[in-house]
Amino acid sequence: MSFPFPVPDKNDPRWTREGGVHVRHGEGTARWLAGDTYTIKATAADTNGVLGFAKAVVPPGGGPVAHAHGDEDEAFYLLDGELEFLLGARTFAVTSGDFVFVPRHTRHRFKNVGDRDATFLFMYTPGGHEQFFIQNGDEPIAGETSPPWGPERYAALVDELLAQNVTLLPED
Repeated sequence: MSFPFPVPDKNDPRWTREGGVHVRHGEGTARWLAGDTYTIKATAADTNGVLGFAKAVVPPGGGPVAHAHGDEDEAFYLLDGELEFLLGARTFAVTSGDFVFVPRHTRHRFKNVGDRDATFLFMYTPGGHEQFFIQNGDEPIAGETSPPWGPERYAALVDELLAQNVTLLPED
């Protein structure tokens, strides 16, 4: 069979280069944070700093307060459920299959407004902020669900968020 382009030499490093990340279903570093469950699939360390990638399961009523990241862009892809999303000055519904991109320095938050868990994938570019979940979340307990947090748990994280250049912002 002939190709309309030259076939690479099998000694070419593109054929044998190692790297990349493969995380199987059910694997990753899971943490409970504020009633939500976050499973980190790839960290900045895994991707040469390019991105951090995670899966979130957010119960009805769950989600973070409005905030903005100073150093990363963030993207969301909703697999299942229904979220209310605040992006800048707009609030809109996000349903299964929807994608949302949040540029750095842009106020945003999501809230599960459905009657079942919302499941979505999200990533930071560049990576690094995913470490916030690993370092500040609770180790999950098999057979239990993530408990909601009270104001004292949030207050304890303010300095950590500021250190990561995240600004907490009012809803209105």
